[in-house]
Amino acid sequence: MRTRRIGTVEVGVVGLGAMPLSVEGRPDEARAIAVIHAALDAGVTLIDTADSYHWHAGERGHNEELIARALAAHGGDPGSVLIATKGGRGRPGDGSWTVTGTPEHLLRACEGSLRRLGVDALDLYQLHKPDPAVPWAESVGALRVLLDAGKIRMAGLSNVTAEQISQAYEILGDGLVSVQNRYSPAVRDSEPELDLCRRLGIAFLPWSPLGGISRSSLDGPSKLDQAASTPFHAVAAERGVSPQRVTLAWLLARSPVIVPIPGASRPESVRDSAAAADLALSPDELARLNM
Repeated sequence: MRTRRIGTVEVGVVGLGAMPLSVEGRPDEARAIAVIHAALDAGVTLIDTADSYHWHAGERGHNEELIARALAAHGGDPGSVLIATKGGRGRPGDGSWTVTGTPEHLLRACEGSLRRLGVDALDLYQLHKPDPAVPWAESVGALRVLLDAGKIRMAGLSNVTAEQISQAYEILGDGLVSVQNRYSPAVRDSEPELDLCRRLGIAFLPWSPLGGISRSSLDGPSKLDQAASTPFHAVAAERGVSPQRVTLAWLLARSPVIVPIPGASRPESVRDSAAAADLALSPDELARLNM
């Protein structure tokens, strides 16, 4: 798989969002590990997780522990995979999400992620969401402390505005290497943040990158796809591939700093997503999709 850069690290242009493997409706562990292994075998070298990716109360870090077990069982070089995790959110177990961005919480959360992933330093640690009750500089300052202490190699942000990115860059400098915002065919309101990331050389990792694209057969376009009104489905039908693959190829063409992290709960989905790295869309097709 061709690569793009996150900080000083080259990663495959399509990553894996591991959240579906641990939250509501998750597959059993054998299939979850099969999904991660399929991703690695397809050339994926970026896996995105968070300490809050779990389902029930009392299982914080479920996703991180799952990834650690999958990497250990795979037999390859775990050092060749960049694990991006996040701190600053919680899940009480009732389906809700909380936000806690105090420096004390983030420092403790980092220690927990280090323990669960079984590493001395986290490859990439990202602030999951700004906490409106905590000054932004204090939350970002915790990432600065972790960088200086060698607990994390690189820092990132999620769910942020362009102004927050700029403020964080003043504190973190080149230590800030990634931004995760929602961006997809259905949600394109992070254009200012994407443009700023391009100018600063920061990787932009769209979460929920397949938003607005219906489920379809991964063996080819279905009758539903052919009849669908979105240009993504139309191009997919013409190409004989899934609309998900077209969507990821479109994202890769949007900007050289984009590295999408589609989720998956089946090995087939992972393989289809990875194949987007080799799908080159024509200027005409891109013009249709950009409308």
